[in-house]
Amino acid sequence: MSTASSASAPAIPATSAIVTAQALERFCVDALTRAGVGATDALTTARVMVTTDTWGVFTHGVKCLKGYVWRLRGGGLDPVGRPTVEREGPAWAVMDGRSSLGMVTSVAAMERAIAKARTCGLAYVGVHNTCHFGAAGYYAAMAAERGMIGLAMANDAPSMAVPGAKGRVLGNNPFAFAVPCGTSYALLDIALSTVAGGKVMAAHFLGKSIPADWSLDREGNPTTDPKEFIAGGALTPMAAHKGYGFGILVESLAAALTGAAMASGVESWLVHDPTKPTGHGAAFIALDIASMMPIGRFEERMAALATEIRSAPKVAGCDRIYLPGEIELERRERALRAGIVLPADVVASMRALAAELSMDISGLFA
Repeated sequence: MSTASSASAPAIPATSAIVTAQALERFCVDALTRAGVGATDALTTARVMVTTDTWGVFTHGVKCLKGYVWRLRGGGLDPVGRPTVEREGPAWAVMDGRSSLGMVTSVAAMERAIAKARTCGLAYVGVHNTCHFGAAGYYAAMAAERGMIGLAMANDAPSMAVPGAKGRVLGNNPFAFAVPCGTSYALLDIALSTVAGGKVMAAHFLGKSIPADWSLDREGNPTTDPKEFIAGGALTPMAAHKGYGFGILVESLAAALTGAAMASGVESWLVHDPTKPTGHGAAFIALDIASMMPIGRFEERMAALATEIRSAPKVAGCDRIYLPGEIELERRERALRAGIVLPADVVASMRALAAELSMDISGLFA
């Protein structure tokens, strides 16, 4: 199978479409089981991707499914791989993902971190031999929904320049946190590049230019043409040295400490040889608030902080100040009520995957 097939823009024309979360989940499970994944792991993976799409983060949801199936069919991902605990202590563990789907390993790792934090107050679980895990925020939110502060992060194949360098040096190493706040939680999920590479790819698919601070060409010059990134250019680090520094932190916790591949040792899940494991690493941290403070007291303090932030004087044209993640969580509420409006590039990817797997999706979209 050509390694370029997964990354190229789909040839099948498409427009945006509406789909219910339940129907989208069934589509994902069907595709994954056709690729050899067991029903439980397929459902775990589908829920991560569909939740991400309900947030409106379409670069990391079901759009990625075609690439996962490509790697499953190639053998680089093991459809029946079972993540295992390699070594552990009371407040930490290191797991071998066994080349299973990144979502399967990551959910298991955060569940273990949460369980250990209940006993110890704080826990770290690192993973090696995993793959792209989708949206880091999903795993951080798992902890917040249990009354804990959650952190999730992973390294990735180099796609980002660093200050003073020409070309790709580090991955954009996603990082997320989630903090309980009243009946909900504050959630930040970011790539450590100025934008995620998926946004540049989406601009290329849609025939759009990009802001000049998103990417550099192969000579290290700013560019507005997304094709320059695809041709070997690099993403810019978020806030220059600050994004670079956080990238090193993630590389340390998710790779150096876990035994995962680092920097140039990580294979791209989307374009490199699909017969080989990618070597990604990830890290998950859970902090049990109730071990340190009554949860009600913490939530009161967070609510007071939120009120102070929201009541700050607003600039002209601004009607509301949001907490991190609040926009995405409100999008999710609307999507669960009225359906998910998938953009054209996601629909095209789904149609192409359905054709590859001989899936009937005639009744999928509203």
